[in-house]
Amino acid sequence: MIARLLRIYGKVQGVYFRDSAVMLSGELGLSGWVRNRSDNTVEVLLEGEPSAVDAFIRWAQRGPTAARVDKVSVIELGLQACKGFTRRPTL
Repeated sequence: MIARLLRIYGKVQGVYFRDSAVMLSGELGLSGWVRNRSDNTVEVLLEGEPSAVDAFIRWAQRGPTAARVDKVSVIELGLQACKGFTRRPTL
């Protein structure tokens, strides 16, 4: 199991990014959370098997159809013991 914190830049708010992330995380068996940030980015914490985390990161580099992803930053973290995958309030 690994954990990664993503910050996604571009046109990523108001394009169904968070809901798509919740659905995909369920399909991939990931735990964590997703939230909008006040600087117009989206932040995602992922925990799971390395192949599932990598698949999510590949998806995040393009996002849902209406998104325009300019950049995805990825930070390695220690496991946070998340249960399930949730939407968090904007920070």
